[in-house]
Amino acid sequence: MTNHVYKTLELTGSSPTGIEDAVGTAIAKAHESVRNMQWFEVIETRGHIVDGKVAHWQVTLKVGFTLE
Repeated sequence: MTNHVYKTLELTGSSPTGIEDAVGTAIAKAHESVRNMQWFEVIETRGHIVDGKVAHWQVTLKVGFTLE
């Protein structure tokens, strides 16, 4: 493995269906403009409650990408 320098950014994805979908949504959107993404870390998970049920998920991620 070569020596890499990583930069991190923080993203928050949201989804009405679940945590994994919220993560996937955030990564897919970032992929449109950020190159060389390598890893992510879930920092925080939140939800919105409506009528006693989970209505929406928000997941905050730290994403690492290599610098060119």
